[in-house]
Amino acid sequence: MDDIDGNPRSLSEFKGQVVMVVNTASFCGNTPQYAGLQTLYERYRDQGFTILAFPANDFGKQEPGNNKEIAEFCYTKYSLEFPLFSKITVLGDQKHPLYKYLTEDTPFKGEIDWNFQKFLIDRQGRVIARYAPGHQPLTKPIFEDIERALRTS
Repeated sequence: MDDIDGNPRSLSEFKGQVVMVVNTASFCGNTPQYAGLQTLYERYRDQGFTILAFPANDFGKQEPGNNKEIAEFCYTKYSLEFPLFSKITVLGDQKHPLYKYLTEDTPFKGEIDWNFQKFLIDRQGRVIARYAPGHQPLTKPIFEDIERALRTS
């Protein structure tokens, strides 16, 4: 997949880590979750945790910018350090294969509801949790799930 700068990046680079995959948007009521996601990343990254953010313009046209504009917004406003990828589609006929897998071939089937839907993947690549778009990152259930995955996988 291409990162936000257009450079190819293999998802196998994250093999063996606990990964949270999130579809994001810059102009959404959930956009402030970027701050909580950054805090999660800082808290657990040294233990083998990362977040992969995938901007998408599928809901309310809340991610209208190009990759350069998205990157500038995310890095300037939220000082993101976790990987940010090129804008993709998470719904419909043009749904990216990653999201096709997440929504059709895991125990957590079902279309993406809105921006900031979160999937937690263990070190073996199994999807172990799905969090609704409005589920804030800095909550006890998410902390517990990440910590359990870091310990047991």
